[in-house]
Amino acid sequence: MKSVNMHEAKTRLSQLVARVEQGEGFIIAKAGKPVARVVAIDSPAPEQQQKLGFLAGQFTVPDDFDRMGAEDIATLFGG
Repeated sequence: MKSVNMHEAKTRLSQLVARVEQGEGFIIAKAGKPVARVVAIDSPAPEQQQKLGFLAGQFTVPDDFDRMGAEDIATLFGG
């Protein structure tokens, strides 16, 4: 998440809000210390955002995944 200082936030507020509407939040900092996070109203809270496992059950990984193409690779390296 991008961090902007207070002065920049006041100067570029409309541009920053346009980015929020596109799904990018930002942090306002005062003297380098974060003081506010600006996100879209309908965006989920950070603890509700699912990142890992979001494709669970969508596909399966073969048991021999780590050995797939081993012969081809050995041939390419002269083995």
